[in-house]
Amino acid sequence: MVAINYKRREGFTLVELLVALAIISVLMGILLPALAKVRRQARVILGINNQRQIVCAVNLFAFDNDDRYPDSVATIGSGKYWNWQEPTMMAACKPRSPLIHRSMSAYLRYYIKDASIMFCPSAPYKYEYSQQAWDAGDDWDNPETTPMLDPVVGTYCFYWNYVGYVGGPRRIFRGPFCLAGGQEQSKLLVSDYFGYDHWRSRNAYGSCEKFNGADVTPGTVVSSAYWSRANSDGKVTLDKLKIKLHAGYTDGHVESFSSSEVIPMRVSITSDGSVPYPQGVGPGVFYLPRNALH
Repeated sequence: MVAINYKRREGFTLVELLVALAIISVLMGILLPALAKVRRQARVILGINNQRQIVCAVNLFAFDNDDRYPDSVATIGSGKYWNWQEPTMMAACKPRSPLIHRSMSAYLRYYIKDASIMFCPSAPYKYEYSQQAWDAGDDWDNPETTPMLDPVVGTYCFYWNYVGYVGGPRRIFRGPFCLAGGQEQSKLLVSDYFGYDHWRSRNAYGSCEKFNGADVTPGTVVSSAYWSRANSDGKVTLDKLKIKLHAGYTDGHVESFSSSEVIPMRVSITSDGSVPYPQGVGPGVFYLPRNALH
């Protein structure tokens, strides 16, 4: 009988290690794009769910308050001398009258406890004080600023009881005032932020949803970060952005729309919505889904 001398080999040769690393690199190259796609889709699903919960909350508020939706907090000034602010406002510097809350959470905190529902999950990063501001309501004062009431600017656009300037035959956009609706009222309650020429990113498109060629416009102590893309030469058109956005309506459904299926709206410097901020001044254009005017 021939004796077989078997000696166990320990470790790997350099060639074997290089082959293993090459295989791992190939697999990672295949898996990482797939994982990124899964993460993007998960954020989309979470965003849709957020908007459904917001629609449900404001409808429940209306059920409990004679079918009336909450007052909009996207205003500045008081008494007869007030005008609109951008629809992303979640808390104003101060209420426009003693009978109107300055904070959205003062109306909706009973129906929504988790502040993250009020922010788009696809935004570059979370607003640091979102939960503290939501819990504090009308008493919110940012600890990073001087002792005074501070505004909060979010990543969704809130359109109940909101009025804006759209021009054309219709001229005025009127968000829903009550559950019953009306001929002059839109059915749009909430949408992803999508706009152009905001004062924080002039001559640029901006959105809470990431899109082609977008960079980050950083947040501030009172506002959230968003994605933006410069368009100084005017060559970037809406159809090239390829953003998939979502909006929630009074009947409870949330539907998608693209960056080319929109109507431009400007913030009004009058309470009746008839006079917009001049071009290049203020918060710029906010794009409404086309169905918002139907």
